[in-house]
Amino acid sequence: MTKFSELVASLRRDGEDWGITVGDDWLQGRAVYGGLTASLCLHACHLQENDLPVLRSAQFAFVGPAVGRLRVRPTLLRRGKSSAFVGVELVGEMGLATRALFCFAADRASQLSHAALAYPSPPPPTEGTSVYEGSPLNLNFVQHFEARLVQGHLPFSQGAPEMTIWARHRDGLAAPSLTSLVALADATPPPALAIPKQPGPISTMTWSIDILSSDLEKSEGWWLFRTKADAVADGYSSQSTTIWSANGTPVMIGRQHLALFM
Repeated sequence: MTKFSELVASLRRDGEDWGITVGDDWLQGRAVYGGLTASLCLHACHLQENDLPVLRSAQFAFVGPAVGRLRVRPTLLRRGKSSAFVGVELVGEMGLATRALFCFAADRASQLSHAALAYPSPPPPTEGTSVYEGSPLNLNFVQHFEARLVQGHLPFSQGAPEMTIWARHRDGLAAPSLTSLVALADATPPPALAIPKQPGPISTMTWSIDILSSDLEKSEGWWLFRTKADAVADGYSSQSTTIWSANGTPVMIGRQHLALFM
């Protein structure tokens, strides 16, 4: 099993691209776990472009399965005085797998301030129920993460599609950073999976994230996820997620569109 910190460090220059080989322990079905491909795209941006400002927003389209040797190609689209846009393509042996767009921008002085994402003050992780242990979800990559449900419904419990989950990397060397957080941010199960009784295939099609704070204070590596399905119909689910650091700071919000084969 290759730890996240070791895997990210193995991304190397390969001609005009950055190349990496990912082991079976990071697979999500037959392809590499989507959160990892998104994280590799972000990491390649920082390797190729010097002194990028803070990441503010990103969009990911999971076009196809990421299999075999992966090649990551960041392209600087525009760089201004305070912002930079970088497009990234991640290609595997079956062709284009992930296309990403990153918006980086420096802090700016402002008199405006507003926050509407109150910390929900949930029970601690020790009082939660393991999301992965004993689950019928047969996904290799989950062995790299720990997730504990403290509110809402587990997958396949025939409950409402809402979950509040504490999650973290099992890799103690995965320092708090946006690269490691992006890899973790896709690891919790889609809340729509709370509705059925039996598992079935799922696939993330698109994912967008907004970064709310660069405060990534670590508290035993735990992050709080509140995620819900806003609509489930016609074989698709649209879901929203908010992530707080362990000190109660909202750090990321996201939206995902998924295909449900059940």
